[in-house]
Amino acid sequence: MILYNVTVAIDKKVENDWLIWMKNVHIPEVMETNQFEDFKFFKVLNAEDPESASYSVQYFAESMKNIQMYMAAFAPELQQKALLKYPNQMAAFRTLLEEV
Repeated sequence: MILYNVTVAIDKKVENDWLIWMKNVHIPEVMETNQFEDFKFFKVLNAEDPESASYSVQYFAESMKNIQMYMAAFAPELQQKALLKYPNQMAAFRTLLEEV
């Protein structure tokens, strides 16, 4: 099992709108790629920036092949949609983890 973790810092001014968009649009679009088996969505509780809130979206893939397919065929367009919708209001970093 491979975990593709996306941690996002989102400006608190758009946080509620972003949450709705994530739950109703973005996460469903990622899952529709059929490269992930499941996902979990968490708020980071120990974030210290007073201007932004942090969240973690964890997508679970069966193999690195699924991750590579997602990165090549789907990720650039989906990431661009997020950046266009929330310009200068969010920052994201991504981590890959392997279950041991």
